[in-house]
Amino acid sequence: MKNVMGIINLSAEEDLLKGITLHRPDAAVPFAGRYRLIDFILSSMVNAGIKNISIFTKNKYRALVDHLQSGKDWDLDRKRDGLFMFHPGNLKEDTSIYKGFLQSLYNNLDYIYKSKQEYVVISDANLVCNFDFEQVLNFHLKNKADITIVYREKDKNKEIEEQFFNRGLMLDLGENNQIADMIEIEADFSISKKRRLFNKKFNKRSVGIYMMAKSLLLDLINASVARGYYDLVKDGFIKNLATLNICGYRHQGYLAKIDSIESYHQHSLDLLNQEVWQDLFFNPGLIYTKVKDGPPVKYMKNAKVNNSLVANACIIDGVVENSILFRRVKVHKGALIKNSIIMQKTEIEQNVVLENVILDKEVRITKGKRLKGEPNYPVVVGKKTVI
Repeated sequence: MKNVMGIINLSAEEDLLKGITLHRPDAAVPFAGRYRLIDFILSSMVNAGIKNISIFTKNKYRALVDHLQSGKDWDLDRKRDGLFMFHPGNLKEDTSIYKGFLQSLYNNLDYIYKSKQEYVVISDANLVCNFDFEQVLNFHLKNKADITIVYREKDKNKEIEEQFFNRGLMLDLGENNQIADMIEIEADFSISKKRRLFNKKFNKRSVGIYMMAKSLLLDLINASVARGYYDLVKDGFIKNLATLNICGYRHQGYLAKIDSIESYHQHSLDLLNQEVWQDLFFNPGLIYTKVKDGPPVKYMKNAKVNNSLVANACIIDGVVENSILFRRVKVHKGALIKNSIIMQKTEIEQNVVLENVILDKEVRITKGKRLKGEPNYPVVVGKKTVI
């Protein structure tokens, strides 16, 4: 896929992971013990042979810059193409207020024009998946599509999280994979209104991955911005549905969209299922991240660990069940951790009980404290908090 350039959009979701995104964008949120959310879609692009990848940020991007650096860990530190990052500081003086994703693209048109690739794939950053972009390109060419939108279908015979279909771009497919209609569902829509839309066959949601010719993207950018429109989906796709051949590609493998604290907690714990882990990290390629060396986990005399992921450099002398521990976590004697996510350099002191809890980096829970949330409403403790 050397003829495809990748664009990762960080402005699609904003402040939906309140509590753990105070100092970082969603894309830089830690996940699975040693990764960041952006690692998954970035690695998928690299595995597909995409060598020209750009990231369009919005705010709080320092943590992401620190994580990605030159792109060396993804083999994107190269003389030709490679990894590019565009910040809101690139906005022109007359558009100093951020208006939408198309504005960011418009203000960096030179980069897009000068890129040698013929096609472009645009993706949100908050996707946990091991995605095969080559299949999407083949589908796009076979169907002679102007735009291909990757979607996930609501399966009545399978227990799927309802929250995935509570908002976003919903699709109604006609014949030959062509999208007959689409609508953007806002989070504040009433339940009754959402049900009426589902009854109209809007039972497929875009996952936030789009493929098209670069020339078409440039036309959409210029035409939309000239009219004062800045939303790629509403102004670029929906308003041109009648004139463009927009097709839908169904994704059937594991894919999680992390757009709420509940989904972050739920899909993190999904990784404790071995089938999910294997599907996510090894098929069709590997998932890469920034390399950080450290000693192996140290299990003390009283340590009991069951069905959990524990990253390197942890020291455990308590009980850990169905949980994920990031690097350099210390669990003291008598502590009990269940169904929780503990980020790096956190210390859990003696006789602490944690259940359905998310602790950000460098948190300290002092002796004897008890924190208990619910599976669909976990307790979140911010970075460097002491309780």
